[in-house]
Amino acid sequence: MSVEMKLTGTEIRERYLDFFASKRHMRVPSSSLVPRNDPTVLLTTAGMQQMIPYFLGRETPPAIRLTSAQKCFRTTDIDKVGNERSLTFFEMMGNFSVGDYFKRDAIAFAWELLTGVFKIPATLLYPTVHPEDDEAPRWWSEIAGYPDEAIVRLEDNWWGPPGASGPCGPDSEIYYDRGVEHGCGRADCKPGCECERFLEIWNLVFMQFYQELDGTRTPLPKKNIDTGLGLERVSMVLQGKESVFDTDLFRPIIDTFAALANTSYGKDAKTDMSLRVIADHGRALVFLAADGVLPGNEGRGYIFRRILRRAVRHGKLLGLDKPFLSEAADTVINLMKSHYVELGVQRDRIVEILSLEEKKFSQTLNAGLFLLNNLLEDLKQRGHTAIPGDQAFKLYDTHGFPLELTQEVAAEHGFTIDVSGFEQSMQQQQERSRATAVFGQVKDESALTGILKRVGPTGFTGYQGINGAGKVVGLVVDGVEVDEISAPQSALVILDSTPFYAESGGQVGDHGEITGSMGVFTVQDTRRPLKGLIVHYGEIGEGYMRVGDSTQANVIAQRREDTIRNHSATHLLHRALRDLLGPQVEQRGSLVEPERLRFDFASPRALTAPDVAQLDEQINRWIRANFPVHTAIMLLQEALQTGAMALFGEKYDDKVRVVSMGSSTELCGGTHCASTGQIGMYVTVQETSIAAGIRRIEALTGRGAEAYLRRRAATVDAISATLQTQPDQLEGRVEQLAQELTAAKKQIAQFQREAAIEQTETLVRAAQDVAGVPVVAVTANVPDDRVLREIGDVVLHKLGKPGVVVLAGTFDERVGLQVSVSPELTKRGLHAGKIAGAIGDRLGGKGGGRPESAQGGGKNKAELGAALDMVAGLVKGSLRA
Repeated sequence: MSVEMKLTGTEIRERYLDFFASKRHMRVPSSSLVPRNDPTVLLTTAGMQQMIPYFLGRETPPAIRLTSAQKCFRTTDIDKVGNERSLTFFEMMGNFSVGDYFKRDAIAFAWELLTGVFKIPATLLYPTVHPEDDEAPRWWSEIAGYPDEAIVRLEDNWWGPPGASGPCGPDSEIYYDRGVEHGCGRADCKPGCECERFLEIWNLVFMQFYQELDGTRTPLPKKNIDTGLGLERVSMVLQGKESVFDTDLFRPIIDTFAALANTSYGKDAKTDMSLRVIADHGRALVFLAADGVLPGNEGRGYIFRRILRRAVRHGKLLGLDKPFLSEAADTVINLMKSHYVELGVQRDRIVEILSLEEKKFSQTLNAGLFLLNNLLEDLKQRGHTAIPGDQAFKLYDTHGFPLELTQEVAAEHGFTIDVSGFEQSMQQQQERSRATAVFGQVKDESALTGILKRVGPTGFTGYQGINGAGKVVGLVVDGVEVDEISAPQSALVILDSTPFYAESGGQVGDHGEITGSMGVFTVQDTRRPLKGLIVHYGEIGEGYMRVGDSTQANVIAQRREDTIRNHSATHLLHRALRDLLGPQVEQRGSLVEPERLRFDFASPRALTAPDVAQLDEQINRWIRANFPVHTAIMLLQEALQTGAMALFGEKYDDKVRVVSMGSSTELCGGTHCASTGQIGMYVTVQETSIAAGIRRIEALTGRGAEAYLRRRAATVDAISATLQTQPDQLEGRVEQLAQELTAAKKQIAQFQREAAIEQTETLVRAAQDVAGVPVVAVTANVPDDRVLREIGDVVLHKLGKPGVVVLAGTFDERVGLQVSVSPELTKRGLHAGKIAGAIGDRLGGKGGGRPESAQGGGKNKAELGAALDMVAGLVKGSLRA
């Protein structure tokens, strides 16, 4: 018995959503693969993720019945992708009830859809339930006619957050029987068996409890339904295929890659595995890029980079030596854009990201595979079956070859990797790079830990002002806690409370003075080496200071004011970038100091000059609007619900500080202006790339911006005076001079060429006879290599008979060579490339080329005469009769 209905993946998705719409469910679009306002999760892994705020009562749902087809990505199976079942990216169709219907209707809906709409024979469907769930079996019996003994009980039928708090409950899974030919042959084979016979296609989760951190569960005030039907798996069933990769969701993608590789799917097992890898990973990369994920070395960016590198490597196994992912991306986009319209909208951006990253990694891959294969061959000959950790680390550290790729290639050759040795080598390298700094920090931290335990956290008064009283509670000199310091002595000073801001969140620490009754300590930096402890680094320049002294702490006002202008401007810049480029813009780092601000952000392209102008105009409008800057302390979840931007990778306390100005709202512990008008002025100075997909903006505000614009104006005035023109006519004058300079350079080059060619008669007369062959080996006065090659050919032609010409030209710090050999002499054993190689070696360089023409050179000018003297011997020794 088989499924009667043959539907496309698109038709299956639409019939599912239409069915639940007919059951009064609101269709909602898929959320992004980047979870909204949830910095604790890398990627969306389930359809219910966007529903959690509704289930917990934190947000009001648009309807109490919802349905969606959700984009999902799971990292757990990355290394398994290539077999016939594992995927990274997939679609999870779901229906959700927020406190409305429960088990009976969830089971009834599922049964009606599978057997009534999709026409799957009831005899091929098997439900499972949790052993402690007595209600679900009753409904399965009543609705679908299953006798109690036919319903399988599985301990795994429980959905909940392992080791964490949150909604949870039993679930009921629906399995499809693929037939005994896929089974293990055991008489008791049933759902839950590890064989391939029973395929789980739908999971109905009955969320009826809330699990605390200690594992205790309490009933939820409202019971919820969360279901997940995998589109790929149900397509496999309805289309009668043996694998999800045989469905129409994948075959067009696989066939595209196969055509590029001049092969076909089903040809052999290794080829098929590589095609499945790049089909899954290629599909995933398109969706990740569309949702704003960019390649990087951490978090989501690392996942993107990891699967792209794996796909490129499997493409190479198929013989795809040229970039292929960007070309095949259009197949994915055309296949999926009817439902996921963002793919079509973002098409150019997606292709650009994939193309840049693939091209960059292909260079690393070729070099790394060459070295790795040589290493494996060497180890195999010596009888080893494991790659030493230090060798794997060398591939990673020196050649950029990632560990996971080394592991995959090694496994294919029957090798393992000493991972602990790899990690040890990495740790040793890190320790070497920071040895000096670490030594001092370890000593300081030991003393500071004792102070923190004794006196507790430092009170921070810097939000209220830049001056304040404080008592000295700790002093540290050279890693040792002391009771007293005296001038001149470098030290660390800890107060019970301070207005000095400690470096954090990109904002640099304050500078200033701590004045006691008997001494003055100059604060050169302020940091927080231990959570809760603010430490002043500097030098006592006058008198002495003791633990217990009462002091007055004074931050340098102008420095703080310049810093807060730049910090508040950074928030406005972040907001303006998201308004300009879209919500996928993510902050990747910042530096806020008195002199400037620096902001790193994810973007696949450079900003154009009009983009930068638009940014500056928008930020300055907000500055002139003089929006008040508001701060509030909130619970983290409460703050996120207000729309406050949280930075991925940052660790936040349960209570956070929220800073708002105009339309900008961010979690931030830094110091800020009272209103945007205090920023005064903003100007972008530079926009550059610092890594693949990461851009950097450097900007100035306030006094710095004013000084910058004055300098620019002075420069324009000075250049205008030199060129005897007005500032508003400067651009045209410079363009005119540039054209004149280009024309002059061309004319000079022509004169130099003509002068060089005039030498040819003299050079011909310098020919010497070597075994009946005229040989010219001299230095020529030429401007560049191009002219050197040209006159070499002219001299050879003017010899009047087959000959050899070796010309040397001196350019700056090097010698250039041109070797020309008549074709008739190449048949007698002469080879221009070999002659160039020998002379280049004598000059401390290299050379090579074709038999008739070759180039070379080196930097050892002192050997030029001796090198040219070699030519006659080289010709004589190679010439055959």
